[in-house]
Amino acid sequence: MAGAVTVHLSKEASKRPKHATESAPVRWLLIGIALLFLGLVVIMPLAVVFIEAFKKGASVYFASITDPDAMSALKLTLAAAAIAVPVNTLFGVAAAWAISKFRFRGKQLLTTLIDLPFAVSPVISGLIFALMFGAQGLFGPWLSDRGIQIIFALPGIVLATMFVTVPFVARELIPHMQAQGVQEEEAAASLGARGRQIFWRVTLPNIKWSLLYGIILCNARAMGEFGAVSVVSGHIRGETNTLPLHIEILYNEYQFSASFAVASLLVLLAVLTLVVKSVVEWKTASVNVK
Repeated sequence: MAGAVTVHLSKEASKRPKHATESAPVRWLLIGIALLFLGLVVIMPLAVVFIEAFKKGASVYFASITDPDAMSALKLTLAAAAIAVPVNTLFGVAAAWAISKFRFRGKQLLTTLIDLPFAVSPVISGLIFALMFGAQGLFGPWLSDRGIQIIFALPGIVLATMFVTVPFVARELIPHMQAQGVQEEEAAASLGARGRQIFWRVTLPNIKWSLLYGIILCNARAMGEFGAVSVVSGHIRGETNTLPLHIEILYNEYQFSASFAVASLLVLLAVLTLVVKSVVEWKTASVNVK
């Protein structure tokens, strides 16, 4: 039986059109081009970051990353991400559930609005918040009278970060949930399960890896955001500078070793994010195989 199957597979392979597979030289050429491109565009620049960071020695490197302004920027970056990512996660789950499970007017409009931050420049989004909540903005006088500061403070940074990271969780979940359909939820509802029970016991287990993947991407984008945050932060050193903004200030002050040292922190955070992302992808592939 096994021999017959082998013969059958070999016959099927022989029937494949020649253009379906490439010759070995072509395959190696394509692989070489891909590796060369990644080496020049990705690997080399990242290597330069660490080379420049340690150019003046480990003492200068650790002094730069433990500088009070650098630590303040790191804390602010993590704080903004810690607020923006959970909020966008809740919104993304709710929006994906509504779009994929229900029929309603304006569904296409909602989908378009979710994608809007992809099309709008981050600088423009920051400017929008400045025009809304700044001292001379639409709500500026009202906020000032009540002692509420949004621009040049953490709330403005969080709002700008939330805007640019809105699509990541929702866009990761919507295709997955649409592909799953509503049969399992309808079956659970027919058995008497309520909405909360359906979500926690049926929907969430099916989307957990896609959800985690979307959260990882959202967090990576939140920590690396520059344009929108640059507009609303005010560049107050030690107070409203995130890591990307602090790196820019150090570089403009010709403190190259310090700027690359702080940049290495962002690189390490990105590498950690990629490791978690790879684990999630591996787990997702394992689940799909099963």
